[in-house]
Amino acid sequence: MSAERMQTTPLRNREARPNILLLMTDQQRWDSLGCYGADWVETPALDRLAGEGAVFERCYTNNPICTPARASLMTGKPLPGHGVYGLHDILPADEVLFSRRLQDRGYQTALFGKLHVSGRIYEEIRRHPNDGFDHYEWCIEAPIGMESEFNGYSRWLRQKDAEFHARLKREGRNLHHIPRELHLTHWAAERTIDFIKNRRRDQPFFCKMSVFDPHNPYNQYPIEMKEHVDASRLPRPTPPEPGPRPDAISREAEHSYLGATGELTPAAIMDMRLGYYAAIALIDQEIGRVLHELEAGGLSDNTLVIFCSDHGDMLGDHGLLVKGAYFYDPCVRVPLLMRWPAGNFTGEKRVHGLVQLNDLAATVLAAAGASPNELEAWMPEAYDLAPMVRGRQRDLRQHAVCAYRNSGISDTGRAWDPPIHATMIRNDRYKLSWYHTSGHNGHDSPGQLFDMELDPFEQHNLWLDPQSYEIRRTLTEAMLHWLHRQVLLLGSRGGSALPLPSQQLVNRLYPEVKEDNQ
Repeated sequence: MSAERMQTTPLRNREARPNILLLMTDQQRWDSLGCYGADWVETPALDRLAGEGAVFERCYTNNPICTPARASLMTGKPLPGHGVYGLHDILPADEVLFSRRLQDRGYQTALFGKLHVSGRIYEEIRRHPNDGFDHYEWCIEAPIGMESEFNGYSRWLRQKDAEFHARLKREGRNLHHIPRELHLTHWAAERTIDFIKNRRRDQPFFCKMSVFDPHNPYNQYPIEMKEHVDASRLPRPTPPEPGPRPDAISREAEHSYLGATGELTPAAIMDMRLGYYAAIALIDQEIGRVLHELEAGGLSDNTLVIFCSDHGDMLGDHGLLVKGAYFYDPCVRVPLLMRWPAGNFTGEKRVHGLVQLNDLAATVLAAAGASPNELEAWMPEAYDLAPMVRGRQRDLRQHAVCAYRNSGISDTGRAWDPPIHATMIRNDRYKLSWYHTSGHNGHDSPGQLFDMELDPFEQHNLWLDPQSYEIRRTLTEAMLHWLHRQVLLLGSRGGSALPLPSQQLVNRLYPEVKEDNQ
């Protein structure tokens, strides 16, 4: 057990356990809110949440693709631990979501929106046996899985506007600018508010409001949301770094599941960015309504509110689209805000240490009263972030690691063939990305190394720089140590059948002869 975990002790007794509200978006990059410097989009509700709580400056996803990242968040484990490597993988039945552990501790639990700890085809027809939700209103995306018995948005929309429901089912992603009163983000907020109002008063609650936005296709936002984005201030994409880069990144640029970046005009990319931020403006307004309900019900003081996303979106930066087999900050660094006045998560604290999405599971469970020994047994790679928020400890992690195991898809709609495998590790200053599969032409760089302090936009690859050799070696060793530890944590897949003392065999070729000292 680590020293950091031994120092972590839950502050709340059973009677004072906090309510927990997890507000989650999909594909939202870290620098997309006012509190992170985005002055081109109006996000007053989330900026207020940041001002009243903790802002994590360097939170990294465990994987840049939805399903593995969300499995990490909900189980508290990195990829090898939970076994979900790709977009369509299925979370093993014996894995336990932290919502189930909260349910076992007496929490009333609810999901409104996207879970996606398994592939969407699986989740349309069955629930995970250990999801732990008392109220389960699933929806992965507005027009997807509309006939699923679990799709709460589809049921709600059919009752609210049957004609629009039929149109959405017929047109799918070709239906643009969904009216706010019929939008999935609005539905998720409405259902979250209803849950808070009608919750059981004799139980603490955990509620996950999980929306699809600002995920592509970037054009489903209510048209009036454009008024909350200053198009003249939208930043232009960061250009690709000069020199060779890993072949996998070139493949992504040419065969992204959205198509080749080069096929889009600069105007098309800026229009994509406008839609992305218009969706964020809607998210902020709907979250504002939910936070107002907490205040109106007198629940704000003892509710741990967490806002996060699963991964980011390149939006044309580095000549790349959406997300994939690369580890630039727009793709793998995510926003993370927390507020819990009764737990001393207050005061616009800027937390600079490295944290990861799977740490949220340990943080939530520790707040709910789980012991350090329980956390060590359930999720040994996750940390309760409370000591960082309360200023007792600057760093819990020496490194953040993001692993890509042919996780995404290409423009074929299938996994990459030949496959792409890569691992990113970063310390306080440097980020190293190692591509474990070779390129096609023999002239590409096998990896990337960036000085994140001097080169925050990742424009100067130091991989072949002789003066950076020692840094590269040190981070490579740390990465190998991490990979080895993940294998050891998995243990024997079949268990062990140990012989009794009487069944043990003597294998020594020359048995020791004991000397007679008498």
